[in-house]
Amino acid sequence: MSRGDFVALYAIGDTHLSLSVEKPMDVFGGAWTDYVEKIKTNWTSTVKPEDVIILAGDISWAMRLEEADEDFAFLDRLPGQKIVLKGNHDYWWASLKKMQARWPNFKFLYNNYQVYSESAICGTRGWLCPGSSGFTAKDDVVYQRELLRLENSLKQAKLDGYRKLIGVMHYAPTNEKLEPSGFTELFERYGVEKVVFGHLHTEFGFKAGLSGCLNGVEYQLVSADYRKFVPLCLESE
Repeated sequence: MSRGDFVALYAIGDTHLSLSVEKPMDVFGGAWTDYVEKIKTNWTSTVKPEDVIILAGDISWAMRLEEADEDFAFLDRLPGQKIVLKGNHDYWWASLKKMQARWPNFKFLYNNYQVYSESAICGTRGWLCPGSSGFTAKDDVVYQRELLRLENSLKQAKLDGYRKLIGVMHYAPTNEKLEPSGFTELFERYGVEKVVFGHLHTEFGFKAGLSGCLNGVEYQLVSADYRKFVPLCLESE
């Protein structure tokens, strides 16, 4: 079977585009030098127009919806059908209705789920987990809210008859000690097979991300710099 005969599912996080705002990324280390060109080159050589690609948060440094237009135009020119999740730096994020109207070629994972083949893609942004350094009562309020959002996404997909679930978060699903959390418990309870997440950067940060299988669920970090700006193939039909 040739590569063009099937549809593949990819994921990458933390593109941190800033084509219309002044926010250089090379200050974060040499890996980010010419990162936009790296994203473009690796994406176009990997993803085909018929494929699906998940963007696991921190898409653009824009502060307002209209400021993100140039970044979304760049992504729109790249091959593949895009599913977008919110990251902690996506300050431009608005209502689902507004985003869908502005960028109709994109699908947004926001209090809902999206579909790839016979799988439901479920997720939420996430937050710091209990046991994380500096975790406070205010963090716990956001954490509990994100647990509800994740369960709502998973529950909707199950009610609609999807048996195969893929999880997406922006934040890591555990604390830096890689201890189980409410997020990992939900993924296990709903029978999720794979989970991708981003947010973590630098060699120190990469080590704080769960990698491999935990209680039957496979976890993979897809931050752009961790992936050397190459989208990760999760599945292919």
